[in-house]
Amino acid sequence: MRILIARLYAPVFFFGFIAHSLWLSSWHPGQPVWLLVLLASAIALSFAAEAWLPYRREWNQDHRDRWRDVLHASVNEGLAGLGLLAIPFTASLIPTSGLWPDAWPLWLQLLIAVSVADLGITLMHLLSHRLTVLWRLHAVHHSVRRMYGFNGLMKHPLHQTLEALAGTAPLLMLGMPEHVAALLAFAIAIQLLLQHSNVDMRLGALRHLFAWAPVHRFHHMKYGKAGDVNFALFFSFWDRLLGTAFYHPHYRMSSDDLGIGGRPDYPDTYLAQLAAPFLPQGPEGSCPTTPDALLQQP
Repeated sequence: MRILIARLYAPVFFFGFIAHSLWLSSWHPGQPVWLLVLLASAIALSFAAEAWLPYRREWNQDHRDRWRDVLHASVNEGLAGLGLLAIPFTASLIPTSGLWPDAWPLWLQLLIAVSVADLGITLMHLLSHRLTVLWRLHAVHHSVRRMYGFNGLMKHPLHQTLEALAGTAPLLMLGMPEHVAALLAFAIAIQLLLQHSNVDMRLGALRHLFAWAPVHRFHHMKYGKAGDVNFALFFSFWDRLLGTAFYHPHYRMSSDDLGIGGRPDYPDTYLAQLAAPFLPQGPEGSCPTTPDALLQQP
């Protein structure tokens, strides 16, 4: 039974909540508050699943980071909400092409929005590992010492804003309506819960399509450039096209694999993490050596 649930958890969680959001949007158009209630349900289910079927039991323990992550999540989701409220104003400033397919089924409009946003966010994510000014902001996210659903939203708010702009600007130029934008924001939150989940999920062939936790954990490796892999938010095939895909089916990540290799002393409190990108950076230490088990051919 546990193996069956491990295989079904990710697709049922993702498609179940996305389908429910589409249903709510159809029955309660223009009332995104229902999506907040649904998101709260998803967070609760994520915590319950992590407690019952953990990938690493110790990752369920508070590492003096729970309230910090709550602050990150609250601020960043608040920014997402403000972004939704600002769509009419933003649309008035951006020349739109009027190409948005309003007459298409809502699920297809959401699929288009997710695909376009995913490419933009993935490319911004890649640049954040290449450009120092962006890496300073993105490093906040990589300072985690455990992975569980809630720390998918642990990002510096400026980097969160840059990713959001990279993902949504093309969509706004196409004329994406507010209700589709609300569904997109909800889908991103659901994906982040799955991508950083501490559930011992088994993906099988789905790892070639979706960038869920078993794939994304390798992106958080602290060994030099070893973590410069698996940048995609939703669809892992972007990494195959970019040549940045990596997966090792037999290697089990632990807390010792996570963090920023050259900055083991990276700040771990909320306000210190907000300030860190703008403070003088001391010399980085040498990164830990990549474990032999990770280098062996999968």
